[in-house]
Amino acid sequence: MSDVKYIPAPIEPPPSYETTASPATKGPFPRPLPPLDLPFLSSIRGRKIILASASPRRKQILTQIGLPNLAVIPSTVPEAFSKTLSPFEYVLQTATQKAMTVYSSQIDSPDGEPALVIAADTVVVSPSGQILEKPRSEAGHIAMLKGLRDSISHKVYTAVVVMAPLPSARDPGYALESTVEETTVKFGQDISDELILSYVKTREGADKAGGYGIQGIGAILVDRIEGSFDNVVGLPLRPTLALIGKVLRDDEDLVDEFAEAAKEE
Repeated sequence: MSDVKYIPAPIEPPPSYETTASPATKGPFPRPLPPLDLPFLSSIRGRKIILASASPRRKQILTQIGLPNLAVIPSTVPEAFSKTLSPFEYVLQTATQKAMTVYSSQIDSPDGEPALVIAADTVVVSPSGQILEKPRSEAGHIAMLKGLRDSISHKVYTAVVVMAPLPSARDPGYALESTVEETTVKFGQDISDELILSYVKTREGADKAGGYGIQGIGAILVDRIEGSFDNVVGLPLRPTLALIGKVLRDDEDLVDEFAEAAKEE
């Protein structure tokens, strides 16, 4: 029998017909998608936009809609609101405090006032109503995740507050809009203690409310959700976009009202 020369299989599959037909992109990375072409977003691009949060996840979400040059200025005021507040009120007051504190500190900044300030706060709430924020120790982290596993489901609340100065300078000198979004999350009931410990050891959830990141390895803990995925990540995108549009239109609407009133006089 004659020898047959072995030809190794290609490491990568051949390109699809669609890929072959389209022009090749230069460089190792695909070209980024263009930003959303919305008038109110275009009006503030290149201006000073502040994210009042140190969360890289929130910055990434805002970058996706076309706000890449964000100034990250977290609030330094302690979050000392009472946990006896309802989760809705707790996250709303916390996010409002963040936005107001950063806006006030930047309004007379040498490099000019901000065109927009965006703040958010996220909490996880157990079925008993306990507000869970970031775990403070490994033991606390393990207990937190076991509690979420053993419960049927839990809630995630994110409050978003958006502020912008008013060119008309009408009192109080700024527009402020807010929203609170709710998502129900269910952990898998078959999650073992070993898996929880293994996840805690990664430290991925150490800086996250509830102790897990649904957008990362933490997804292995989640069976299903009811509501917005990006709300659990920390910034509900569609409501945030709506707030930005509304807060930037607030002053324009008032100017239009004054113009109509002047015509009637």
